Amino acid sequence: MSIMAQPLIPETQRSSDALTMDRPELERELERLHAESWGWALACTGRDRAMAEDALHTAYLRVLSGQARFDGRSRFKSWLFGVIRLTAMEELRRANRWTAGDSAADVSGAADPAPGADVTTELAERNAALVAAMAELSPRQREVLQLVFYHGMTIEEAAGVMGVSVGSARTHYDRGKKGLAGQINEVDVR
Repeated sequence: MSIMAQPLIPETQRSSDALTMDRPELERELERLHAESWGWALACTGRDRAMAEDALHTAYLRVLSGQARFDGRSRFKSWLFGVIRLTAMEELRRANRWTAGDSAADVSGAADPAPGADVTTELAERNAALVAAMAELSPRQREVLQLVFYHGMTIEEAAGVMGVSVGSARTHYDRGKKGLAGQINEVDVR
């Protein structure tokens, strides 16, 4: 059974005490979080725009159809990012079945700047250096740093999205920060 056919919360947790949101509430929350969700979908798909669109669309359908249900054990945003992550992983697996040799997702970058944004050369160089430094980190380190810094999550929330223990997330966070600082310091010295 694929991830798409599996419920995203266990049957035993779907009780009457689970937090339920009606469709208009869900739609408002999805709309409110859309920009951040788009950035996260891009990160989870290695910045492949078409795949990110598919993953985000499928994640939204799962939420709105009730296939994925928010149970209130975390913030809605953290839960939604978990749904997007699982959906993106499914999209990546599907794409890798058809195109051998593709690499796994790179979760290094922030959301794309707004179209027509006036970006200075210095800012563009700093951004390129940051993306290059993030690329040197392990996938888990990039993922936890992105969730904490770009999406304002706590390490505990990031651990939930990533499906790892809080201790593991803290370790990846600490190592990622140290690795990122080392990479950036190398760039500044040059």
